[in-house]
Amino acid sequence: MRKVFWAVACLLAVSISAAKADVLARISVSQQSMTVYVDGMPRYTWPVSTARPPYATPRGTFRPQRMERMWYSRVYDNAPMPYAIFFHYGFAVHGTNQTRALGRPASHGCVRLPTAAARELFALVKQYGMSNARIVVGI
Repeated sequence: MRKVFWAVACLLAVSISAAKADVLARISVSQQSMTVYVDGMPRYTWPVSTARPPYATPRGTFRPQRMERMWYSRVYDNAPMPYAIFFHYGFAVHGTNQTRALGRPASHGCVRLPTAAARELFALVKQYGMSNARIVVGI
């Protein structure tokens, strides 16, 4: 009986910790950087490019709405958007091959990352689930 109790207790503890697991991508527009936290611990910091004038990157706290391994912009010349995580209407966090622009505003509103970083973030959100992920865009 005792062994059964401990087995159930262990399974319950594992399921509770998995339910608490979360991924937070905190984007600083002023710093043009993103820090990714997993379960409250910082894991990555990457340079990003957010919107250049006169465009804007939406500010606030968002949940991923959908994820696309590869997407092509329907608005901006079929531009590739690898590892896209859409978080607000057509705005997404995604990879870019325009790495020289990282660290300064350059997009039409999306948050661009190095493609390898976007792949890592995409994998984390997929692993933990979109409902356990948040994207926070601030000043």
